[in-house]
Amino acid sequence: MPTQLHRVSRRSFGKASVIAGAVAVANSTQAVSDDAPRKRIRTGVIGCGSVSNSYLPSLTNCPFVEVVSLCDIKPDRARRQAEKCRVANHYPNVDAMLQGVPFDFLVNLTDMQEHEGLNRRALEAGKHVWSEKPIANSLAAGQKLLETANAKKLRLWGAPITVVSPQFAFMARQLAAGKLGRVAAAHAHYGHEGPNWSAFFYEKGGGSMPDLAVYNITSLTGLLGPAKRVAAMLSIVTPERTVEDKGRIRVAEEDNAMLLLDHGGGVISHVQSGFNYFNPHGHDGSGEERHTIAIVGSTGYMGLVGYDWAPRGVDLATVQEPKLARHATEAQGYVWQQGAALAAESLATGSKLLVTPEHALHVLEIITAARESAATGRRVEVKSSFAWPIAV
Repeated sequence: MPTQLHRVSRRSFGKASVIAGAVAVANSTQAVSDDAPRKRIRTGVIGCGSVSNSYLPSLTNCPFVEVVSLCDIKPDRARRQAEKCRVANHYPNVDAMLQGVPFDFLVNLTDMQEHEGLNRRALEAGKHVWSEKPIANSLAAGQKLLETANAKKLRLWGAPITVVSPQFAFMARQLAAGKLGRVAAAHAHYGHEGPNWSAFFYEKGGGSMPDLAVYNITSLTGLLGPAKRVAAMLSIVTPERTVEDKGRIRVAEEDNAMLLLDHGGGVISHVQSGFNYFNPHGHDGSGEERHTIAIVGSTGYMGLVGYDWAPRGVDLATVQEPKLARHATEAQGYVWQQGAALAAESLATGSKLLVTPEHALHVLEIITAARESAATGRRVEVKSSFAWPIAV
């Protein structure tokens, strides 16, 4: 999920997200009659930290979800969230959860280093899985997770859901229509001063790429197609940090990243992310006016206003209409934390979800390729792919 500078601002953002999430779930089901019977997916949520404050309102307000259990290795957090959200059961570890009240769908909101192992446990136990990013710690491990899901006829999804936004759809349609002419290049950036509440962001398996760049990589590969090759430079700008859960720590993964992606056909994109970026507009997305994603071609330019997880519109200029004009300014119910609720709706109704595990795994390979490139100084080939173009 998006991370913020300080816990206070994060909590403030969480309150706004709770409201937006409830509205989004309501909007996503407007076409369903209030009188129509709905299948509800019995759901267990593991990880009751800060991310759950945004996810749980979307899940508990979704007519396709019945949240039956919560789990956290800090039992008090699970108990508090269970009381707050009126969930009947809560557990101190995944073993107790899997042996407890039956459920069909696991929503994994734990530290990113734990996702792979918990996703595997859930799939092996016969549960569908929605995972916060990343879906696994390596491409090979992620592919094995997908093989397990397919063999057991289970569904596996991973955040983020930037391809679901109406702004992404608008941009994809302009590209498909040739409005920018021969596309040449794109740039995307996302960063802030770094989260201060947990060490896992800076420990092995953390870093700014799986936490922040993952959004822009998902959006750009979704718009421009799978990456063929990656070149990157990574650095640690702040080697020591003070975090609330462990005090003073050494930073083990990149807090500054620059990636070049070759999408084939001459198209090159650039993604930067970091935990040392002062942002004069703040972080909650409401005041961001910059183009955090920009795409340029031989006859046009297009810029996403705001973050791709909280987009505010798309500015477009072409040879025919050279003055920038803003489009797609409405959220239409889209919020970043609704992914698990949309996945549950897909399970209940059979509806298709634009978010796919293949895309999530491709993004994961790009991140691991970037680390290999930075370590070796070489461009690294990317072998995975996903169905593209995305049918927005």
